[in-house]
Amino acid sequence: MEADPLSQSKPLRPAAGSVRFAVSAALALLAGGLLRAWMFQQYFEVNGDSLLYGGIAKNLLEHGRYALTVNGLATSTLIRLPGYPLFLAACFRLFGMENYAAAAWLQIPLELAGCLLLASFVRRIAPPSFKAAAAYGALWLAALCPFTAVYAAMPLTEAPTLFVLAVALWAVARFQDEPGWLPAVSFTFAVTCAALLRPDGALATVALAPALGLRLMKARAESAAEGARLARMAAVCVLLALAPFAAWTWRNWQVFHVFQPLAPRYANDPGEDAHPGWQRWMRTWCLDYVSTYEVYWPVPGDRLDVSKLPGRAFDSPGEYGETAALADDYNRNGFVLTPQIDAGFARLAQERVSIHPLRYYLWLPLGRVADMWLRPRVENLNIDLDWWVYEHHNDETRFSWEYAGLNALYLLLGLAGLWLRPRLWPWMLAYMLLRSALLATIEGPEARYTLECFPMLFALGGVALAGAASKAAALWGK
Repeated sequence: MEADPLSQSKPLRPAAGSVRFAVSAALALLAGGLLRAWMFQQYFEVNGDSLLYGGIAKNLLEHGRYALTVNGLATSTLIRLPGYPLFLAACFRLFGMENYAAAAWLQIPLELAGCLLLASFVRRIAPPSFKAAAAYGALWLAALCPFTAVYAAMPLTEAPTLFVLAVALWAVARFQDEPGWLPAVSFTFAVTCAALLRPDGALATVALAPALGLRLMKARAESAAEGARLARMAAVCVLLALAPFAAWTWRNWQVFHVFQPLAPRYANDPGEDAHPGWQRWMRTWCLDYVSTYEVYWPVPGDRLDVSKLPGRAFDSPGEYGETAALADDYNRNGFVLTPQIDAGFARLAQERVSIHPLRYYLWLPLGRVADMWLRPRVENLNIDLDWWVYEHHNDETRFSWEYAGLNALYLLLGLAGLWLRPRLWPWMLAYMLLRSALLATIEGPEARYTLECFPMLFALGGVALAGAASKAAALWGK
């Protein structure tokens, strides 16, 4: 069986590469490490999801239970998948209970290793005339990206997810070139971890596994023996991938008597109200991160301030009055969304959907996806939510627009890389489209939800930069 001639390059490793690569890689990793260390010093904090994951990890170590602490008692839960709590539990065991800083410091080299894997991936998929240059470009784009760097310095799932996605991409390219156990098991490990870290991590399997399937079909067409060998390999990897989810599903059935192979959409344990009326009403108007932060997250549990609702939340003065009355009931009721209040929001939502169905089913979902892709990624920086109001904070507004421009540059480089159609481009595009389609269904947009697409943007951007440089050199030579 002969391999594709376009895929004959070896993995990008300092030992096998040139001195130029070794120097460039070392400089990129040094710059990336310094950037992430600076981000840690400036922006490291522990709150929200970090405390939730950490609470589960602490109960695992102290009580041997996958549980949250509620009113001083360990209470079993399934609202989060076990991947990150297990990672934190290992950190707490090694470096001290609730040592979130140690977890962040471990994530920094982990994500930088992902940058190297992306460079190796690009070396395999880029056109032969500029493979090395594309790998350099991808490495520098990944190492110096502030949007991903800031999450490497925070005890959240984003950095480990970016690493395993890089592993998955590298493994797919390696398997296409040299089918064997190393890339097959690496891919299995990567996509399994991605799904154990976040439910949407399963999209990596959906988008990338078909590329492996095509390679297997090609092998079967060329050699029955080789096809059978790869089929057995695939069967073993499927079993390995399913094993942790079978254990998780069995645990949830034993504890809660529910079938839950991942995690609930609204992060609610069995018996807890997901407030479907409130959720649907939010989808009838919520468009940006400001509304997510000021309205969606605080409810229930905190005050609902009608003055913070934008004009698009009401279609008439009468609807404004109904909304204000529901908000008053909620606030007087101790910030609890009772079934009656939730039913009121459900009625409001139904009225709004019936009047403007296209807005609900098309324009708002597209707007939320656009907000997650295009807004300045300053949610973790010391910048006010209303960054666009120039007269309130001139410097913050200018910086935010610069951040938006940098984000746009990464997106444009990714599009240019797609235009050059490097190997595996359809599967990278499939992942980004599938993720965007999934994000269109959520109520509260957050820019960090699109970060998982950045490994693909780094890879495609490296191809675009190298392609542009190659073309410029050719024109200059003429």
